Formats: sequence, structure tokens, C-alpha cells
Amino acid sequence: MSTVLAAFREAYAAALRLHLRAPNQNTLAEGYELGRRALVEGVSILDLTEHHFRLLELEGLGPAPDGTDRTEAALEFLLQTMAALDVATRGFLDGTRRYEQQRSRADDLAGRDAFRTALVESLQDGFFVVDAQGTLVEVNSAFGALTGYGPDGIPYPLPHPWTVPEAPRYPDLGADAARFVMPIRHRDGRQLWLAVSTSSLVKPENGERIFVGTLRDVTAEHDAQARDQAVSRLATAVGAATSVVEVLTVGLEELRRAIGAEAAVVSVWPNHHTGPELYVSEDNPYTGAGLAPHDTQPIRRRGDAEPAEGGESRRVLDARARALLDRARLQPGRTMFAIPEGASSSEGIVAPLGESGDSALWLRFAAPRVITPGDWALFSLLVGHLSLAVQRARNFDQARSTSLTLQRAMLGPIELPPRFSVHYEPALPPLEIGGDWYDVVRLEDGTIGVVVGDCVGRGLSAAVVMGQLRTAARALLLRGAGPAQLLAELDTVASRIPGAMCTTVCAAILDPVRGLVRYSNAGHMPPVLAEPGKRGRLLEGGRAVPLATFDIPRRPEATTAMAPGSTLVLFTDGLVEQRGVDIDDRFVELADELSRVAGQLPREVADSVLSRLRPAAGYDDDVAMVVYRQPPGPLRLDVPAEARELSGIRRALRSWLTAAAVPHDTAIDLVAAANEACSNSIEHAYLGGEPGRVRLNADCGVDTLAIEVSDTGVWRPLPADPGHRGRGIAMMRALTDDLDIDNSGPGTRVRMSVRLMAVSFSAGGRM
Repeated sequence: MSTVLAAFREAYAAALRLHLRAPNQNTLAEGYELGRRALVEGVSILDLTEHHFRLLELEGLGPAPDGTDRTEAALEFLLQTMAALDVATRGFLDGTRRYEQQRSRADDLAGRDAFRTALVESLQDGFFVVDAQGTLVEVNSAFGALTGYGPDGIPYPLPHPWTVPEAPRYPDLGADAARFVMPIRHRDGRQLWLAVSTSSLVKPENGERIFVGTLRDVTAEHDAQARDQAVSRLATAVGAATSVVEVLTVGLEELRRAIGAEAAVVSVWPNHHTGPELYVSEDNPYTGAGLAPHDTQPIRRRGDAEPAEGGESRRVLDARARALLDRARLQPGRTMFAIPEGASSSEGIVAPLGESGDSALWLRFAAPRVITPGDWALFSLLVGHLSLAVQRARNFDQARSTSLTLQRAMLGPIELPPRFSVHYEPALPPLEIGGDWYDVVRLEDGTIGVVVGDCVGRGLSAAVVMGQLRTAARALLLRGAGPAQLLAELDTVASRIPGAMCTTVCAAILDPVRGLVRYSNAGHMPPVLAEPGKRGRLLEGGRAVPLATFDIPRRPEATTAMAPGSTLVLFTDGLVEQRGVDIDDRFVELADELSRVAGQLPREVADSVLSRLRPAAGYDDDVAMVVYRQPPGPLRLDVPAEARELSGIRRALRSWLTAAAVPHDTAIDLVAAANEACSNSIEHAYLGGEPGRVRLNADCGVDTLAIEVSDTGVWRPLPADPGHRGRGIAMMRALTDDLDIDNSGPGTRVRMSVRLMAVSFSAGGRM
């Protein structure tokens, strides 16, 4: 028996005897304290119970002297002692039970973690956990397969190693809960597109916010969408183009942008006898093989060779590039091959354009690259759309050419008298023949008939109506009909032609000698007359309804004087009608422009008017225009016979010849001839005598122009040996049609004249 147990038994025996002699709460409290002592000293309940009953037996603890049974008191003491042990036992059992529960819970959590890990690893999507600082603290194997950065490299702080620096800014994976698509750079160098979905959570143990999310590879879907968008942009860009140049101007730029090419070159062989025409679109000057250095422009059209600085010729394409394009154009349609062939990375691609075998495309990359199957699909779609657009533009050009050829055939060739210019400009795009026409007819009495008309509608039917009315109007003019009579008889003709109703016509008879214009207007735009130094004005007399609309007793007619040097313009409504603009404002613009260019040639007047009034998108309707210049008044110059006066004489004569609508070449000849005549008078007529004067008179008739230079000096015959001089008369004779020198009276008179030739003119342009 241990000393601790012996001491405990001894203390217990003493306390029990005391309790049995006088049971009370104090003795019971002593028993409870002994129970706590037993718990501390490791006395078992069995030892305590055995000792208790042995004490009762050995010491004969029976009834008390007063007859009280002390067995019940002894039992009460024992139970009080064991109360502390009972509390401890129950606490132990509760603790054991809680431990088992916690252990069971821990085992369950461990199982759940294993299940979660297995579940996350089984996901085909990439899984990740990001802390509040954007650091990836957990990823699964699928994440590693998608990005090249797996669980072994955890953690991945910002900036993440798969970020593409040059890509647009996307939300960071740990920035906020979101759904988005972002580009990444795989560890092996590939660029991929991943769909990201993230959600935010809060840890219950510490309140930290974390983000969990998934990644999915959507590169194929993104590439397909990008292809569709690129094809749509290209198709939209070239959709409105109506010529090959327009198609290539917008198409090559869009093609380069979609493919990521540095330069695009299209080579077109117009025929078998000349070199190709080149259309170039590029970002930066290039000095390597293929293209020679040149200035950066969006697109340029040039021949196979072009002049460089210093007069040297440089080749736009080197021999290798020309051979590639020449080979590509002969390939079947939709054929495409990379260059250099057979290499792992390509410098660019070459492909034929269209089906006619006369054009090819070369796209050069900024740096060699691997062409993936997705790239080939995109290239094929884009080049195919560009080929279709080029072919459509060619068809459009052919239709336009056919349309204009038929239009010219309908109008027919005409012979314009001097001082006239005519212009016909089809609306854009001119795929249909218009109903506008003009005619200029020289009449037997020296007058000139002018008719400008506009049929309703467009197309072949309008052209047929136009042709019949034009022919009838010409016949009536040649028969001697005046403007009002012509329109009255055209009313009858138009009423018998289907589709001719409401045709508008302005007919005029010009009398250049008398300076008069008679005109009648059947619902047409009023002519505009601009006198020198004055604002242009509308001739609004003689107006009535269009042809074949109402029965009117007679067509009105008006007569207006044309001051010398005046400009008269007859035109169709396409010149002044513009959507969203008041027509009165357009008439003001026309009048202002005619006043501004009153001193220019009729052809230049037509060009200036068309440029001033042309809308940004081109004319909505066809424009037919006739410009006439009334001969100016005579030019009279009387100046001292001094050499310094020659420059003033030349300037005045040149300005007068322009106002008289004399062609530039003829005007240059006449100025040179007149200068020679004036120089002779100044140098020889008054040699050794008193200073005199030189007179120059110029007159313009209907078909002729005469210049006379006279003086009052002495005629000096040409010496037998003039030396290196004396060629002035021969030069004047060569520069004019007729030269007459009269020296029979006082002084000398030199008369020069030229015939102003009529010009045979095809109706499709201007003169």
C-alpha cells in the first residue's frame, strides 16, 4: 500500500468516526472534500468503497448508544465522498464523448477535402482560387494544361505570367466577380482566348475575401467570331465601291488590318502587251526584297516602273516578287500558297484575284509567322470576298461603259460652233442611261439653235424617249422653227411617244451678230446669263408647262440682249437639285460662280461650275450643260511707240482673246504675231524721227477673228541680206491664216486674221 493511500484511509476513518458520532453538514462537507482529495491523489472508487465497509466491519460500528442506526449515516457520508468522484467521472465521459464527436467530424472533413480535391481535379475547366491581393493560391491540373502554369508553380502573384502586355486591359482574376473573355500567352508561346467566370467568397474564420473561378478555352469560338467580323467588315467596306480602284483602296486596307499584314500589293495586267499596274497599301516604308522604298500612302496606283529622284528608274517589285505574282495570277480561283513554300514559318501569302487570270495579290507579314488552319480559313474567306468585289467592280465598269457608250450613241457626235462648250456628266453610279440631252445646231441664217431637255425616269426607256425628242427638235430647228414653235410642235410629238409626258425642254435661238437670245421654256430650269462685271441672272421669261401635260393656246417666248462678252449657260436640273438644300441657294451659287469666272474659256467655266456645285457624294442626277460666250466688243489700243508698252499690249490682248473664247493654242499664236507686228512698228517706223504711236484693233466675228496693227511712221523694206533678223513677217504669216501688209498710205497697216474652227465633238464628254 502506498503512503498516499494509507494517509487517505487514515483521514477517511477519522472523518467517518466523527460523522457517526454527530452527523451534520460540516462532517458531510468534510466527506466531500475527501472525495475531491481522492480524485486528486488517484484513489479509486473501489479502494474507497472497500475501505469504508471494512471500517464498519472492523470497528463494529453498529447502532449508537441512543439506539440510532448509524448505517444510514455511514452510507450518507460515503455517498457525499463519492459525489466529487461522480462529477469528475461524468465530466470525463462528456469530454470523451466530445472528443469522439470532434474526431468523427475531423475524419468527415478530411474525407470531404479528399472528395473536393478529387472533384476539382476531375473538372475539364481550369479552376483557381485567388486571394484579395490577386495572387493565385490554388489551381487544378486543367488550369495548368490551359495556361502552361500548373499547381507546381503556386503561388502566381500579379502580374500573372500568362498576361499579354499588348492586349486590351481586362479585369484581373482577383479584382471582382465577373464574366469576361481574355487573351493569354501560353507558356509555349501560343496565344489563346479563355472565358473566365469568377465569384467572391468570405472566409468565416477570418473574414478574408477570396475569389474562386473557372477558365474555359474559347479560342476556336473567338477565332470563328473574329473571322466572321473581319469578313463582315471587308464586305461592308467594299460593298459600296463601284470601281476596281475604289474596291482596292478600301479593301486592301481592311484586308491588311484583318490579317495583320505589313503590306498588300495587287498586280493587274490590263493586256498582254504592257506590264502590270500595281496597287500598293502599306504601313511603313520597306527596304527589303519585294518592294522598293517609297513614301507612305494609304494606297497608290502605279506602273511596273516609275521615276525616282535624279531621273533614275526604280522597280517597284523585284524579279522574285514579279515572278510570284505572275505565277499566282495563272492559278485556279481561290488558290492560295505561302512564301517561301515548304518553310515552317511564312513571310506572306500569294493568291490570284478573280477568275480572269489577270490579277494577283501578295500579302507580306511584318515578321515570319506560322500559319495555322484557322489563319488559312480566314485568309481564304477574306481573299474570296475581295475577289468577288473586284469582279463585281469590273462588271460594274463594263455596265457603266456600255451605258455611257449607248448614251453617247443616242446623243450622237455634234459639231460645235466656236465659243461653245458642252458637258454631260452621268449621275453616280451611272449604271443606267439617263434621259438628259442637249443639242447645238448651226442654222443657215447665221444663228445658232440650242436645246436642252430632260425626260422623266432613267434607263433604256428614258433614253429612247430622249432620242426621239432630240431628233424631232433638231429637225424642227433645221426647218426654221423658232423656240416657241419648236416646243409647241414637240407637244404633239411627245403626246404620241409613251413615256414622253412631262418632259422638260428649254429651246433657244442665239444671234451672235445682233447679241440676242430668243428662248422658250417648257417647265425646264431657267438659263443663266452672266454679263462681264455683273452678277449672273436667271432668264425666267417664256415659261410654261412641260411637254404633253396641258393644252395651252400658244407657247410663250422671250428675247434678251446679250452684252458683248456675256456667258450664257443652259443646264438640266441635276446641276442645281440637291437633297436637303434649297434650290434658290443653289441658283445663287451658280450665279456667283459665273460672275467669278466670266473671263475664262467656256470649257473652264463648265469645269468651275461643276466643281463648285458638286455635292460631296456626287450628283444625284445626270447633268447636261451648254456654255456659250458672246463675242466681246472690239479691242482698241493706242499707245506710244515705245518698247516698254509691249508687255501691256500682250496682257490686254491675251485677256481679250480669253473673253472671246479663243482656244489657248490659237491665242498664244495670235499674241506672238501681234507682238511681232507691234515690235516692228516701234523699232522701225519712227527711226530717226519724232516719236509716234502704235494702234492695235482686234475684232471678233462669228467664225473669224482679226487683229490690225497700224502706225504713222515710215515703211522700211526688208534688206537684201537681213542677216539673222528679218524673219518677223514669215513668222506672222505662219501663225495666222491670212496676213495683209499695206504700206501704200501714210504709215503701215498689218492685218492678221484667223478662222475659228468648229470642233467635232463626241457627246460623252466636254469641250
